[in-house]
Amino acid sequence: MIKILIKTIAFKTGKLTYFYRKICRPNGFEYASFLKKRHFFYSIGDNCSIRPWTNITDPKYVKLGNNVQLTACTILGHDGSINMLNKAFNLKLDSVGKVIIHDNVFVGHGAIIMPGVSIGPNAIVAAGAVVTRDVAENTIVAGVPARKIGLLDGFVEKLKKRTGEYPWNYLIQKRGGAFDPSLEPELIKQRVTYFFGHEK
Repeated sequence: MIKILIKTIAFKTGKLTYFYRKICRPNGFEYASFLKKRHFFYSIGDNCSIRPWTNITDPKYVKLGNNVQLTACTILGHDGSINMLNKAFNLKLDSVGKVIIHDNVFVGHGAIIMPGVSIGPNAIVAAGAVVTRDVAENTIVAGVPARKIGLLDGFVEKLKKRTGEYPWNYLIQKRGGAFDPSLEPELIKQRVTYFFGHEK
């Protein structure tokens, strides 16, 4: 009952957001829906997934397309060193930038997106990458700073082949989406057996 109350207050007022994330533990799709309802970003498309602990410093400078999936990554909208520089040199400087993430983009865990960057459409940013410049359409980037390591369409073909070779492929094909709780126990069991045999 308390979870329903916290979620209701968070969605209606924007208050109790911390408790909503901590106690209700929304999945990425629900949390993106919450952020969309609260007008958190400059704009956000449909079918997005944003993990609750994703760090977005300046959401009003961020534009997200459709089917954008953000894990526990960081999106920066400003250069934090400005405050120190202004005091150190008695200046009034500013350094900010928009971030545009186009349709069909996945940003991996721990990745950092710097201000002034545009990503995609149809792109993957690997876990831990630091994106300092635009990521082209149909591109996969990784590393520090992030560099192109492949093309998305080639990666999709590789994954289709690999998926077809897994003994649990028939379960994957039965799923209605990315996750099906009724199939998950059997899927985990088959994967564990495949990875480790019957050892304990």
